Amino acid sequence: MIVSRTAQQSALALSLMVACTGTAHAASAERAAAGALKDGTAVEAITLRNANGVVARILSYGATLQSLVAPDRKGQPADIVLGHQTPADQEARRTFFGATIGRVANRIAGARFTLDGVAYSIDKNDGPNALHGGGQGFDRANWSVARLVSGPVASVVLTHHSPDGDMGYPGNLDVTVTYSLDEQGNLGIVFEATTDRTTVVNMTNHALFNLAGDGAPQGAMLQRLTIPAARYTPVDETLIPTGELRSVNGSVFDFRKGRVLAAGARDATDAQIVIGHGYDHNFVLDKGQTATPELAARLEDPASGRVLEVLSTEPGLQLYTGNFLDGTVIGKGGHLYRMGDGIALEPQKFPDTPNRPALGSVRVVPGKPYRHAMIYRLSVSKR
Repeated sequence: MIVSRTAQQSALALSLMVACTGTAHAASAERAAAGALKDGTAVEAITLRNANGVVARILSYGATLQSLVAPDRKGQPADIVLGHQTPADQEARRTFFGATIGRVANRIAGARFTLDGVAYSIDKNDGPNALHGGGQGFDRANWSVARLVSGPVASVVLTHHSPDGDMGYPGNLDVTVTYSLDEQGNLGIVFEATTDRTTVVNMTNHALFNLAGDGAPQGAMLQRLTIPAARYTPVDETLIPTGELRSVNGSVFDFRKGRVLAAGARDATDAQIVIGHGYDHNFVLDKGQTATPELAARLEDPASGRVLEVLSTEPGLQLYTGNFLDGTVIGKGGHLYRMGDGIALEPQKFPDTPNRPALGSVRVVPGKPYRHAMIYRLSVSKR
C-alpha cells in the first residue's frame, strides 16, 4: 500500500511537535523479522530507540506496542508495558496488550447501530455487545510497514486496508498508524483513516502499563494516577454507558488531585466498582476534543520514580485496571499476569457513541479523514 501524503504530513507534524529543538543526538528506527503467525504469515518488528535509554518495539501484527523500555530515577531500565513474548503467543491468546484498536474501540451495545437511517449489525464478541471492533478487529491484522525514519525523531508508518463490510462496518477504510520517538522520551502515536462511504471510527492504543516494570511482583495498583476529569460515564451490568455523565465528587472516581489506584479499585461500597470488577470506565476529560494533544492522565510510580503522561486530542479516557487478568495469561519473560498487574489508559471518544448522539459522534465521511493524535510522555521524578 502506498503511504498517503496525509500520512506523511502527519508523521512530520508529530515529529515537529515532539522533537527536541537543537538535539545533538539522533533516534534510530530498525526493522527485523519477529516470527510468524499460525498460517505462516511473517511478522516484522520495528525498534525505535533514543539516546536516553527509551526503546519502543512495535510489531506489524496488530500495529502493537510490544515493549516500551524506560529508565528509573537511578538510570535502571525496565519494560513498562505488558505483552506477549511472540506474535504467535499474541495470536493464540487475544488480550489486546499494546495493540491498535479499531474500527471502533470499546463497546457498542447489542452489536448494532443505525447510521443515516440504515441499521447495521456488527460482530458480537463480548456477550451481547461488540468489543474493540469485533472478533477480527485491527488488533488481529498484520499491518504493512510502509516507512521508517531515523533522525532527531525516529518513526514508523504502518498501514492497513479494512474492506467494506469488514466485521459488519460500512465503507472501505484505509488506515495509517504512525509511531514516533524523540530524544525527550515522547512516544507519539497518530491514527488516521479515510473512507469511501460514511462509517464510524474510534481508534486507540490498548497498552497496559506497570511503571514498576513488567512482571514486578507488586503489580501496578500502588501507583498514583491523576485524571483531569470532573465527570465519568457510569455503566450497566454489561459495561455499556447508561448515558449519564456523573460527577466524580466524593467518589472513588475522583482522580483530579491524584489517587493511588488500589484505594478505589477494591472499594466494593461503590456499585460501579462492583460492576466493573475494578475500574473499567470512561472519563469525560475537562479539556474536551482538542486540535493538538493535551493532558489526559498522569501515572507515577513512587518507588522507581517513573512518570507517564498520556496526552491526546480525544475527549474521553478509558481507565481499565486489568480486572480480567486471572493468572492464566503468560506474558514476556514467563510472567504470569494477574488482576492489577497493569492498567490501560486509552484515549478515545466515548463508548457506545454510535448509539448515543448525546455523547458525541464517531461518524467519518468521504473527504474528511479521521485523525487521533496521542503521546506517551516519559520522565522521571527525582523525589
